[in-house]
Amino acid sequence: MTKHAKPDHPVLDVLTKRWSPYVYSDRAVSEDDLRSLFEAVRWAASSYNEQPWRYVVATQADPAAFERLLSCLNEPNQAWARRASVLALGIVSTRFARNGKPNPAAVHDLGLGAGNLLAEATARGIDVHQMIGIFPDRARELYALPEDSEAVTALAIGYAGEPDSADSGHGDRDRAPRTRKPLAEFVFGEAFGAPAGWL
Repeated sequence: MTKHAKPDHPVLDVLTKRWSPYVYSDRAVSEDDLRSLFEAVRWAASSYNEQPWRYVVATQADPAAFERLLSCLNEPNQAWARRASVLALGIVSTRFARNGKPNPAAVHDLGLGAGNLLAEATARGIDVHQMIGIFPDRARELYALPEDSEAVTALAIGYAGEPDSADSGHGDRDRAPRTRKPLAEFVFGEAFGAPAGWL
């Protein structure tokens, strides 16, 4: 299934084609593609080139590892994410390696890395759904995360399935049109809340 956005202004095709399905097919993501997705993360921008992102990844090829990672998602996310080919936990190192001070940009930079991964995946016809609904403490325990690391997000990676094959309303979510706020609601000029004049 494809679900393209209809932007108000021209943007790259990869941005209009990216979306977050709840319904996944049983088609596996290849190891070559996975390497390229995380290579895209590797080249994301980060504060002081710190690259604070870390990932724990599990594929359906190893059912025990997949179930272990799946258990770090909250129950509503487990219900649909269990059908994805790959699951990943997005983890940040919260302190700068160069001086041990707190890195306030770490979560921002994890997001930049994820943005690169999403773009690379979309260009390859692979679908990714990010989630915040995880159990960070369980992830810390299961994967022995260092004290200065935190699990922040999870990603389901695979190929969108047919919405009609879903249950629990997930198919309805996938069929719903993509919507976004207009620029005037978040791009400001002279004051916060005042749309920029060039809009």
